[in-house]
Amino acid sequence: MKKIDAFIRPEKLEEIKAHLQELHLNGLSVSQVMGFGKQKGWKEYVRGTEIDYNFLPKVKLEIVAADEQVENIVSKICEVAYTGSVGDGKIFVSEVLDAVRIRTREKGMDAIK
Repeated sequence: MKKIDAFIRPEKLEEIKAHLQELHLNGLSVSQVMGFGKQKGWKEYVRGTEIDYNFLPKVKLEIVAADEQVENIVSKICEVAYTGSVGDGKIFVSEVLDAVRIRTREKGMDAIK
């Protein structure tokens, strides 16, 4: 099992969700987050004072999937999230050692199906 953390532009969320539903995912978590990378944010002047907004709104998708699904999921997110501009986002893939469904105590892949 792998965990996919994808940080994307907020305006791409609905389109990405629609495409990911075609892949029959077992689940998806979405969080609104703030951060920066190369994009760095922006500066504004308010009443003559410079204000540095160095955190930008992003959406974080969290998906736990079977190893064989990961490449398709990552490819689909990249395809839909791409604009060609700085700030398109990042995807991190990490190993999941185990999963447990609390209600039934199922473990591993049975817990995420």
